[in-house]
Amino acid sequence: MHIPQEKAERHTLAVIVDNEPGILARIAGLFTARGYNIESLTVSEITADKSVSRITIVTSASPATMEQILAQLDRLVPVHKVTDLTAQGAHVERELALVKVRGTGDHRIEALRLADVYRARVVDATTSSFVFEVTGGIDKIDKFVELMGEVGLIEVARTGIVAIARGKEPA
Repeated sequence: MHIPQEKAERHTLAVIVDNEPGILARIAGLFTARGYNIESLTVSEITADKSVSRITIVTSASPATMEQILAQLDRLVPVHKVTDLTAQGAHVERELALVKVRGTGDHRIEALRLADVYRARVVDATTSSFVFEVTGGIDKIDKFVELMGEVGLIEVARTGIVAIARGKEPA
């Protein structure tokens, strides 16, 4: 008898937590212990008194597994709220990347031209290299990095996804 496997879908989760030592390790441990992969993870304080943080997690899972992930996250004591932004509907996702590129001669001109097309800002420049700052969706950043690979890519640093629901209601 063949049991069909459910297809894994990409989900972006917003998790509001108390800002206390060990909470990130507990959440990462929850994923690790159950064999779930975290594709992207970002954390930031979101209140003036720095007592609450927002963790944005991107993961891929089947619908049944996603239900388990959401239920397990919701049970953790310092977790205030868990929202599956993907299931909720329209939301905005962005990432920031710093991209270091060799830049001499024609390669320098081409790197600057590509940066202009992708609206990347030069945040550091020497006579032999640039560091560009580019923000946008994953596909945009992946393509920018790919094109810079042809010009003289040296190094890439990426922040991970930040996301927020569209509309007037909070996540």
